[in-house]
Amino acid sequence: MPPKKDRAKSSDQPSSELYAGFNSRLAKAVGHPLRARALAILNERVASPKELHLELDEPLGNVSYHVGVLEELGCVELVKAEQRRGAMEHFFRGVTRSFLNAENWASLSDDAKNGVSVAGLQMINDASKAALENETFDSRDDRHLSCTPLNLDDQGWEDAMTLLSGALDQVLEIQGESASRLAKAKDPKTIRATISLLGFESPGG
Repeated sequence: MPPKKDRAKSSDQPSSELYAGFNSRLAKAVGHPLRARALAILNERVASPKELHLELDEPLGNVSYHVGVLEELGCVELVKAEQRRGAMEHFFRGVTRSFLNAENWASLSDDAKNGVSVAGLQMINDASKAALENETFDSRDDRHLSCTPLNLDDQGWEDAMTLLSGALDQVLEIQGESASRLAKAKDPKTIRATISLLGFESPGG
């Protein structure tokens, strides 16, 4: 991985400079499609470059390099290192999810926004394709799939987006509660699930 550079301590900088510095780092982080996809995954769970390389179907060297860039930019942090098959495997998690709110999103360039959106849609496409190919997509009768066109005013749009953001927070809480139960179970059974939420303005009047 690329060598780390010295980063200024947050206590030495005013909040406005920190905010601008964060936006600059985030824009650089998502400026490359592979970095954006890796960051999206690491913002949701802990993973190693090896795991990411298998999931993203990208060369391990490329993935390791870009995870190193994300670490250098302060967008991910090292959680643990484990010895596996004679080699040390490093596991990372994202530290930027809480900053991807409407205000920070608005400060990103159009190219950076597009990079995050394309990466997210690619992840949804890859996950859906894998589930269909492995016949797990429809394996549960209570699985959910919906696409609902709506006609909203500004208040309706704001209310709908607030609802989707709240749903994501609740889903993450459910995952945490599941993890606690699985840790205590004698014979734990993990259901690998993918939850995607979309809300966007469609073309046309």
